[in-house]
Amino acid sequence: MFNRTCLQAAAALVSISLLAGCGLFSDEDADREQKITVGTTSEPSTLDPAAAWDGSWELYRNVFQTLVSFPTGSTVPQPDAAECRFTDTGNKVFECELHDGLSFTNGDKLDAAAVKHSIDRIRTIDVQGGPKGLLGSLDRIEVEGDRIVTFNLKTSDATFPFILATPAMSIVPPSEYPADKLREDGKLTGSGPYALDSYAKGDRAELTRFAKYKGFAKIKNEAVTIRYFEDSSVMMTALKKREIDAINRGLTAEQVVELQEKKPENDHLQLVETVGADIRYLVFNPSDPNVRKLAVRRAIAQIVDRGALVEKVYKGTAEPLYSMVPKGIAGHTTEFFDRYGEPNVSKAEGILEDAGITGPVPLSFWYTTDRYGSATAPEFAELKRQLEATGLFKVTIQGKPWDEFQKGYQRGDYPVFGRGWFPDFPDPDNFIAPFVGLNNVLGTPYEAPEITEQLVQSRRESDRGAVTKQFEKAQKLLVDDVRLLPLWQGKLYVAASEEIGGGERALDPQTVMQVWELYRKASW
Repeated sequence: MFNRTCLQAAAALVSISLLAGCGLFSDEDADREQKITVGTTSEPSTLDPAAAWDGSWELYRNVFQTLVSFPTGSTVPQPDAAECRFTDTGNKVFECELHDGLSFTNGDKLDAAAVKHSIDRIRTIDVQGGPKGLLGSLDRIEVEGDRIVTFNLKTSDATFPFILATPAMSIVPPSEYPADKLREDGKLTGSGPYALDSYAKGDRAELTRFAKYKGFAKIKNEAVTIRYFEDSSVMMTALKKREIDAINRGLTAEQVVELQEKKPENDHLQLVETVGADIRYLVFNPSDPNVRKLAVRRAIAQIVDRGALVEKVYKGTAEPLYSMVPKGIAGHTTEFFDRYGEPNVSKAEGILEDAGITGPVPLSFWYTTDRYGSATAPEFAELKRQLEATGLFKVTIQGKPWDEFQKGYQRGDYPVFGRGWFPDFPDPDNFIAPFVGLNNVLGTPYEAPEITEQLVQSRRESDRGAVTKQFEKAQKLLVDDVRLLPLWQGKLYVAASEEIGGGERALDPQTVMQVWELYRKASW
């Protein structure tokens, strides 16, 4: 009788739990159905959101809440912990009303005071290269009761809701996050879709679903392990061996091409491609005696062959970029191409000669070895080859792990260094504003009042599609200075086992992975 019942249940596919009870699935299998393991090369540099303006947001988005957020498919901020709006016609007073009954994973109440504390401490602590640079327009924060928070701005800023949607503005409990210093106990407390059960630097983060979470996310799994890899090949091997279920960041061009070719040995894997707004660029430090010379920077801009770089190193998984604002974002131009045209050694030589610069110019290029994937080293080797082939430059290249690399560029140690930028929000402002001013994300002060004026003008306009003229002018000014040299714009890929669903929805408009979208497809 028992066996027959099991056969009938299996035939009708009544439920996974019933099948498991009939012995077709073990308890271990049933438990595995609720867990997802994701691999990435993007490890957080810190667990405190007051200190991070980088890939740490990959973790924050899944364990913290913000007042507003970017659900998949949205182009403007949507409610998360609160309903928010400008209450004036000048875009200078932004009011948020928190949802009722919000709490942190430690049981503390998430109220207006916690929101004010979370944002104020970013400005008070003022970490070098940290997210304070996002809050330049903020004057003061006022609270009314437990649920009303009002942000009073110094100037009109239609992008302020976009800023509040970034993981940098994650809400933290005052009882565990000091007002005047970073949290340093290696723990994290939020109110997001998941609680961080444990974190082992260089290894993994263990997340479990937060039962009392109240926000926009529809969570499709019970737990997620995020494993951190330094080497893309090791990570891909782990995917092939089913040691991890999906890969977010760090796939090399060769790995993408391999998965696209659908080789028999990879028939259990899938690749999801998404239009990307992430960019790579070079930063020139004007404190260096060679790089501070405008002619040197312009000569480099005249030589770099983006097409060859993309073809040789990225094999079609990226495309040349001639503006800091990438294709697909309002205000995108091809200003660097318009100004310099195709790579031309004779023109570069003339630029140097006119400035009285002779002999090979020594340059030192730096990159991070464990942030953007294994293709970064070949990319810098190709840049070195291109520049040295002209006889005009002598280039040394050096790489450091992200923690060391970040401290180095913030101290101003590197004459030329490579950075990647994953947008805070999908607006042209976010591809220019973070890189200018005294407290920019690069740690190299860049006073550019003309550019700043263009940004101020654009922020008066609520219709973000109507700010093209200001951003076109700002990009021309960036090309004049050549303090930043855009290289390429990437495409985003999620590789996963065939039984994993949700990959096409896992990347939000900020290109941050929302791991709650991933789920294990039912099988029988």
